[in-house]
Amino acid sequence: RQRRASPNTISGYRDSFRLLFHFAKERLGKAPSKLIIEDLNVSFIGDFLDHLEKHRKNSARTRNIRLAAIHSFFQYVAFEEPAHALLCQRVLAMPAKRHERRPIEFLNREEIDALLASVDHSTRTGRRDRTLLLLAVQTGLRVSELTNLNCQDVVLGTGAHVHGQGKGRKHRCTPLRPETATMLDAWLRERHGRPDDPLFASIRGGKLSRDAIERLLAKYTSIAEEKCLSLKRKNVSPHALRHSAAMDLLQHGVDRSVIALWLGHESVETTQIYLHAD
Repeated sequence: RQRRASPNTISGYRDSFRLLFHFAKERLGKAPSKLIIEDLNVSFIGDFLDHLEKHRKNSARTRNIRLAAIHSFFQYVAFEEPAHALLCQRVLAMPAKRHERRPIEFLNREEIDALLASVDHSTRTGRRDRTLLLLAVQTGLRVSELTNLNCQDVVLGTGAHVHGQGKGRKHRCTPLRPETATMLDAWLRERHGRPDDPLFASIRGGKLSRDAIERLLAKYTSIAEEKCLSLKRKNVSPHALRHSAAMDLLQHGVDRSVIALWLGHESVETTQIYLHAD
């Protein structure tokens, strides 16, 4: 509450410590309630990070995210329990791991069309999924932004746009192309929800989870691969759709500063990755 951490940050910390406690149970034979702060020394933390990479096959980026959560905890301990200041100092000195910067994954127009065509829009679920995928690939919204959209966040008519809240609690309005606005209009009429209802609801009526969107994207990608073979060579994730939106803007001559605003980037330099990918 004091730091006003976002729900995504809190869930990231939760997942990190859940993994850490499972590892402690296997390595030390101690339940979380039996652990003491001295158990979480530099050697143990180092073994845990190695375990993430070697056994869970996590990337260096994911490893660094887990380490950041541990650092945050030990910054708190350093103020609350000064007696453990030396241990905290040693843990906080553990550096993030360098990682390779690979070219971003994105879809070209043919692959996007194949993905959208793979959705069976004769069913209500299919129409929901097709609208979601089209919105994602046109606006470049993050998956967390997509899941948090409510019906009232879509503004149709002249200057159609979708209103969302991104990282750092930044609010922005992303323009909608005519085909996207038309499909969203049709979906809203069929959805028939209240203004504060989720735009893309699950079967139970709640918000779609990140995992649900990843599963439906994987399902439609496997179908689309039969007609578009190049998809088999790509890792099609929700973030790849975000990159696809940025690349489409870049290839249509949109200035990098506008792309940064469109995607909600903190700095225009972040869009440098799209120049390298082009």
